[in-house]
Amino acid sequence: MHDQIIEHARREAPRECCGVIVGPANEPRELYELTNTYEGVDFYLIEPKEIFKVYREAMDREWDIQVIYHSHPVSVAFPSARDVEHASWPESVYVICSLEDPDKPYLRAFNIVDEQISERPIELI
Repeated sequence: MHDQIIEHARREAPRECCGVIVGPANEPRELYELTNTYEGVDFYLIEPKEIFKVYREAMDREWDIQVIYHSHPVSVAFPSARDVEHASWPESVYVICSLEDPDKPYLRAFNIVDEQISERPIELI
């Protein structure tokens, strides 16, 4: 999924990409690339009908949305003030893919709860 996120970010650049990863508790299983409806290049808004459909499918399987990801095509992989302001899923991990150096993309993961950011390790399996 790590490589899928990077490829998604590259395809959408210079716009931000967005998507989610779902699965049973602590088992990320499926990645969904979602549509960014924000018209600019410096933020993302997930298409509401798409995220609702994914959420319903996950709930029907007793799965969770475990990861919400997006890209920063020209900046570091750290939540912007607007990312923090719009972080409304405290139980999910937010993953950001930076393409600041296009030859060396990287991902970082965060919990964002009550506007507090804490970094999480990313384990590649």
